[in-house]
Amino acid sequence: MKVGLIRCLQTENVCPAAKCFQAMREKKGAFADCGEEIVCIGVNTCGGCPGKNAAQRARHMVRQGAEAIVIASCITLGTPHEFPCPFHRKLTDTVRAAVGEGIPVFDHSHDAPKKHRAKAAAAGDESGAAPGN
Repeated sequence: MKVGLIRCLQTENVCPAAKCFQAMREKKGAFADCGEEIVCIGVNTCGGCPGKNAAQRARHMVRQGAEAIVIASCITLGTPHEFPCPFHRKLTDTVRAAVGEGIPVFDHSHDAPKKHRAKAAAAGDESGAAPGN
């Protein structure tokens, strides 16, 4: 499966997306049930708060061959800065609407440590992973 990764602009300076790529390679986190090879065809940021360019960038990655879009864990679970994006639900819904029903949108990339899941739960997500996967 060819995927496009959308990550948080605010974490770009501190996170090289290594955990995201590791999850893809090792088929962990959001990719645990994926039977086929995962190839990341592009990485882009959300464009800054409140995710103002995420939908446009997701559509572009689909035009470039992405078969799924991944909303990185930095947005939905708050890794590595321990602060989930307050706009993550709206951002994810907007991306889903932009790419259409035929393109899966993963609502996180890798699993998060307990401290991050607790903060995500406090932000309104009881499971520690964003809804809708």
